[in-house]
Amino acid sequence: MLDGLRSAIVGRRRELELLAAALQARRHVLFEGPPGTGKSTILRAVAATSGAGLVFVEGNAELTPARLAGQFDPSRVMAEGYTPEVFVDGPLVEALRTGSLLYVEELNRVPEETINLLITVMSEGELTLPRVGRVQAGEGFRLVAAMNPFDNIGTARVSSAIYDRMSRISLDYQSFEEEREIVGLRVEPFEPTEAAETLLHRAVVVARATRRHPDLRIGSSVRGAIDLVEVARRLAQIRSGGIADPAIGLDAALVALSGRIRLHEGTDRTPEDVVTELWELVIGAEQSADATDDPGKAPAP
Repeated sequence: MLDGLRSAIVGRRRELELLAAALQARRHVLFEGPPGTGKSTILRAVAATSGAGLVFVEGNAELTPARLAGQFDPSRVMAEGYTPEVFVDGPLVEALRTGSLLYVEELNRVPEETINLLITVMSEGELTLPRVGRVQAGEGFRLVAAMNPFDNIGTARVSSAIYDRMSRISLDYQSFEEEREIVGLRVEPFEPTEAAETLLHRAVVVARATRRHPDLRIGSSVRGAIDLVEVARRLAQIRSGGIADPAIGLDAALVALSGRIRLHEGTDRTPEDVVTELWELVIGAEQSADATDDPGKAPAP
């Protein structure tokens, strides 16, 4: 399975090994990390390469126990009564019956009463439903949850009962080289010219720079770099310009990054101010490297 995963995922060798070991040990797994670190991508690749089913659940405040487990079909109940045959499986029961991976995104946005249902399943390996009976977990059933611990809007603290029942894998942003490869794979293919390489390089550098800017509490994920490249390419066509034109790149960066970053409270700056500052630093670093005849790419600001 690992060989197939390594060919489908850029980098992440250690995390893939940890995930494979935990699942083979029949453990439930919690992924923690900021957005855009590949949590969903890794799980989908695991399901595809292992042949296991994957049942996806989006965690939010509307995910009630009934929506997660399932409920009786009201129209059929009127005609046939409360029988197991008229029960409509929710994602949790579907994963239990089929022995699939149940992937819950944004676990810390799920209501506490729904979390308690998951705790019961993790502890007992089964779920008992009124008028339905006991649903035993299939052989391959595992709960894999993911959450962004850095976002404090609309989230709740995950209880120690969850942590006690799950193996935790922490994901952080990847190296520059790996993110550059990801962007190259995710954007629409185009001719590998020096201008294209310059655009890709700038996009990754400026997206990464947002993560350590003192005025920002949350920076951009690699998705911002991907969007920057795609927007810049289309903008260059509209303006009949070059994709490495700094002015085109700046406008694309403003579109791609300004909505992804979050400022610290109390600052009087705008997201556009910060993106513009970082873009100008990237261009300035390139110009400094050119002035000293440095054949390498300019360093990150």
